[in-house]
Amino acid sequence: MLKKYASVVAAAGLVTLAPSAFAAPVATASSPDGNVKVELTIDGDGRVAYSVSRKGKPILAPSKLGFLFTDVVKLDRRISVTGQETRDFDETWTQPWGEWTSIRNRYRELKVHLKETTAIGRVFTVTFRLYEDGVGFRYEFPEQPNMPQANIADELTEFAFASDATAWWKPAFLWNREEYLYNKTPLSAVSNADTPVTMKLADGTHVTLHEAALVDYSGMAVARTDGNTLRAALHPGAGEAKVQKKGAWQTPWRTLIIADDAAGVYQSHLMLNLNEPNKLGDVSYIKPGKFAGVWWNMIKGEWSWARGPKHGATNENVKRYIDFAAANKIPHLLVEGWNVGWDGDWFGNGYDMDFAKPTEDFDVKMLVAYAKKKGVRLMGHHETGGAATHYEKQFDKAFKFAADNNYMVVKTGYVTDAAQMEREDADGKKFREWHQGQWMVNHQIRVLEKAAEYKIGIDAHEPVKGTGLHRTYPNYVAREGMRGMEYNAWIGGKNPPEHEANVVFTRMLEGPMDFTPGVLSLKGSEDSDILSTIAKQLALYVVIYSPVQMAADTPENYAKYPNEMKFIRDVPTDWQETRVLNGEIGDFVTIARKERGGEGWYVGAVGDEEARSVSFKLDFLTPGQKYKAEIYRDDDDADYRTEKRHSIIIESKDVTSADSMDMRIAPGGGFAIRIVPAK
Repeated sequence: MLKKYASVVAAAGLVTLAPSAFAAPVATASSPDGNVKVELTIDGDGRVAYSVSRKGKPILAPSKLGFLFTDVVKLDRRISVTGQETRDFDETWTQPWGEWTSIRNRYRELKVHLKETTAIGRVFTVTFRLYEDGVGFRYEFPEQPNMPQANIADELTEFAFASDATAWWKPAFLWNREEYLYNKTPLSAVSNADTPVTMKLADGTHVTLHEAALVDYSGMAVARTDGNTLRAALHPGAGEAKVQKKGAWQTPWRTLIIADDAAGVYQSHLMLNLNEPNKLGDVSYIKPGKFAGVWWNMIKGEWSWARGPKHGATNENVKRYIDFAAANKIPHLLVEGWNVGWDGDWFGNGYDMDFAKPTEDFDVKMLVAYAKKKGVRLMGHHETGGAATHYEKQFDKAFKFAADNNYMVVKTGYVTDAAQMEREDADGKKFREWHQGQWMVNHQIRVLEKAAEYKIGIDAHEPVKGTGLHRTYPNYVAREGMRGMEYNAWIGGKNPPEHEANVVFTRMLEGPMDFTPGVLSLKGSEDSDILSTIAKQLALYVVIYSPVQMAADTPENYAKYPNEMKFIRDVPTDWQETRVLNGEIGDFVTIARKERGGEGWYVGAVGDEEARSVSFKLDFLTPGQKYKAEIYRDDDDADYRTEKRHSIIIESKDVTSADSMDMRIAPGGGFAIRIVPAK
């Protein structure tokens, strides 16, 4: 159900500017609760700047706005205000799946209309939406005869933070498609950073800088220019211009989530609210659930994607995995290497891929029928090897094949260097594109739209970063876009114990992540150790959100841990409500989630390399109701650095909403709790 309220106040007329360095504000607005405030100023040279404060404290000092173009003069000075409007908006909307069922979208909008005072006289609007937990703004250009096409070299958008801060960020413009560990540095030491960037100010205020609704534009990184100032740095395209626009156009929203603490940053709905509502209509064909996979043995190097003696996607192997999934009430099974094209070098060279032609040892009709009898659906993998146009040419036959074989989700992949995505024009000429460039941003949306025609969901790997588009395209069920569990398979590439506590407050602000948790064996290639306890692997099912969550280990390994496997069977992947109970970036986090359509709650916590204790209240439970808590926690001797990484205590106790819990997290550890009404 959707409830809306809007009111509009308009004021027009040319604003007379004083010649001071920065004049008094020419436009100002505050969030509905008055906490977040934006001011727009113009200096004596006609340069426009905006500033942001919260509860009377500056967050951004005056930060300049503007554009560089490849073929015409830049847009950053001799600008006047021609009018402005404000309006209030309030709605409550329902997610078809997600971490919350209902989301309130309440903001005050300020539109400031601007015009150059030069002969060219370009006009544009800067629109701000102010929320209780932050602000988003974007540029909007109407169709105009003096700018029929914009060839954007870069933005001049600044984020001049009013003070230094501790920043968590990962590098931009490198080869490995966002799959980097997070740095923790002073803000003044950030170089080129991909967003989101999360910061903790000296007074404890937390701020996350990102973007929302990335459509028909280039992804935004940021580069530090001086002191604590970051400037937008757009990802390149194959041509001279990073972005090309015709007629009327707008940028994505540039966003700041602002909260008292780390938990408040995660609880924000700002990213989703700045996206357009569902464009696909009925998406009831998307049913959240877990999936197993013919995958981990490939990641470890024991099986291969290519045909031959080590081929993983054989009838025998897939049937065995179907049996495992059925026995554990796991509704989906991912199969990789099932189709023609994996033989040879497919890294950055996917032109042999055929997404409707199985290998001779993968009898898809037989396997689909076998799975259907057992209540399991297959989930195919479309690895493009970076040959994006080659993939687009097969869209219809690829998704028809998936639909004909009862797939709900297709996993896509773009394994190649970040600047080596290959496209062709109508004449067959090849171009190299960045993963985050404008063409690839549009490619990802074309994938979603075509998949939706066949009622298929998309789990994208090596993707364009998440900007809340799963609100607009609810078949966008998951993404990778960060170092997941696969890195723990590789010697020399393990994720450190703090990784997930970083990811929650950075990458997870983009939206669902296919992290592929649940490797209970804690073993990667060549029997190498994963830097985790077994309790932490269970906790990841609550802490790292995805509506399609993988049970990543092998059936043989899961058979060794029947008690722990019970939690993986029980834990849902769709939620009515989510609460971050406590946490600090890179140290620990505790999250509670209520199952959608039921009364059960699940709590998960992960830590870093240090042992620690955490306490939390159970006041999210229904008062007067008695519950049973099934607890999976690190034993007193558990430690990711020793053979005791598998040491776990599984116990149960009666609890009510009046109770609290004190839990220990071992080094590299965590805990998972299932809380259900007592019978």
